Amino acid sequence: MCLAIPGQVIELVDAANYIARVDVAGVRRNVNVGLLVGDSGGVRPGDWVLIHVGFAISRVDEDEARATRELLEGMGRDYEQELEELKASVIE
Repeated sequence: MCLAIPGQVIELVDAANYIARVDVAGVRRNVNVGLLVGDSGGVRPGDWVLIHVGFAISRVDEDEARATRELLEGMGRDYEQELEELKASVIE
């Protein structure tokens, strides 16, 4: 199952290629934020985004991110599997 999971942008690591370091429940990975470039100027450190298969697909506020995470945590195994797949992923 592929889920869109919330994460917080920590830093832009490669602005030219739209790569940002994002924290998802303590897992830090690079994700592509290029889909959000036209969304009010893109993303900045501190912003919350929903991530799907290595891409930030939308910006969300912190309350929505928290509510989404709580809902996903309630899914149990599927959410845990998604986090494990995130840990194994690499975007340079």
